[in-house]
Amino acid sequence: MLVEICANSFRSAHNAQEAGASRIELCSELAVGGITPSYGLINHVLNNLSIQTHVLIRPRSGDFCYSNDDFEIMKQDIEQCKSLGAQGVVSGILNPDMSIDVNRTMALLNLARPMRFTFHRAFDSVPNPIKALKQLEEIGVSRILTSGQKPSALEGLSMLIKLQNNFKGTIIPAAGINNANITQFNKQYFKEIHFSASIQEKRQSTDFFPLNSSKHFDESHHTFTDQEKVQHMISLLHA
Repeated sequence: MLVEICANSFRSAHNAQEAGASRIELCSELAVGGITPSYGLINHVLNNLSIQTHVLIRPRSGDFCYSNDDFEIMKQDIEQCKSLGAQGVVSGILNPDMSIDVNRTMALLNLARPMRFTFHRAFDSVPNPIKALKQLEEIGVSRILTSGQKPSALEGLSMLIKLQNNFKGTIIPAAGINNANITQFNKQYFKEIHFSASIQEKRQSTDFFPLNSSKHFDESHHTFTDQEKVQHMISLLHA
């Protein structure tokens, strides 16, 4: 079974390589499900490590329904990954009704060639997983990262098995996989598996001031800068 580690930093990527993992999905900000990592991180990993690296292409947290500007950013990020020598990208786009945005996903897939393309956990939001599976198969997607539409892959195991039985490509179980349950996926003959194996380490600095904002962790909402609010606040400065 091929082991892919969700790596959120150079330290994580290095540890994955040293531990014998076959591949990493390089990202940032695990707390929001991952977003596209910086140019510097991608470049440093590819120049200093030998582990196969797939890069997450997700321009923001929240849902997977992207604006035209988001889409252009995603395309530029894919081009950057290609120029830096990444082996693959992990991405995907949905329509407002949560069905697969086939045309724009296919555009990303084609742009990524010859890198490998994995459709990510946007899949877990689709209303008809078997239909979505066939749509992705038809446009040439050969890997799907999914928890079986449940909070954890273990809870979604029956769906994961059903998906694998109906897909010519590779279903990659992800979410909540740990040393207590990993063998259950091996027994079901999945070819690949995805987890972070992450731990938390207390910061050395005791004076660190946290910048977390709980309102930004509500994934049912988009957070963005409001133009009128900015204009009003600027006007107050000049009143």
